[in-house]
Amino acid sequence: MIRRLFAGTTPEPPPAELWRQVRARVPWIAALDVERDQRLQLLAARFLRDKTITPVAGLSLDEAQRTLLAALCCLPLLEFGAEGLHGWSQLIVYPDAFRVNRTHVDAAGVLHEWDDELIGESWESGPLILSWADIEADLDEPDAGFCVAVHEMAHKLDALDGVLDGTPPLPRAWQKQWARDFQRAFDAFADEVDREHETAIDPYAAEAPEEFFAVCSEYHFSDPQALREAMPAVAEHLRKFYGEFAIGER
Repeated sequence: MIRRLFAGTTPEPPPAELWRQVRARVPWIAALDVERDQRLQLLAARFLRDKTITPVAGLSLDEAQRTLLAALCCLPLLEFGAEGLHGWSQLIVYPDAFRVNRTHVDAAGVLHEWDDELIGESWESGPLILSWADIEADLDEPDAGFCVAVHEMAHKLDALDGVLDGTPPLPRAWQKQWARDFQRAFDAFADEVDREHETAIDPYAAEAPEEFFAVCSEYHFSDPQALREAMPAVAEHLRKFYGEFAIGER
């Protein structure tokens, strides 16, 4: 257990009717026991108080949708606690996938420029960015292995120690074991992807250790059985880090 105490005054939980709507829409939340549900309500209330939720590109979000976003973003914090919200202040929500301009200077000094189409992004010291359409798609298929909000929040947790490397802040002994087990699993998985073998986990996880952590975090919530079967050591670390979730069991 690595949960921290809340700092400062704890805000009131969301109105009961709004929270009922959240539970009806989000199976991962509906499956929580009373104690963890109450803990999530307080985290979501803190999120709504401390973060600016900014819909863009013509998107409009009502109070229930904002509460749902806060709850989804706080799901990965149930054991870690409110310290996972530190270091950033804004959630930007697009109606659908969005484009970002990328640049790269190669070894020869040539500038390359291109556009990426994304469904989520997490800036190390900046905003969290999500596609509302993809959030809804994740909720429509809650056992399909995807949850963009969890993915991007995993990056926020990863960045808390100042290094985006797939290892969030942990007690020292656990951190060493985590880094060893995740690196071993990542290397084996990346080799499978390089060989073009079919994998149970989204091949995007082979992009980098930080993406491996974020993708595996999605599976912890949305298809934990697949994660346990493919990478039992990783699954056990995430069970300890995030807590137990039953959605995705078959």
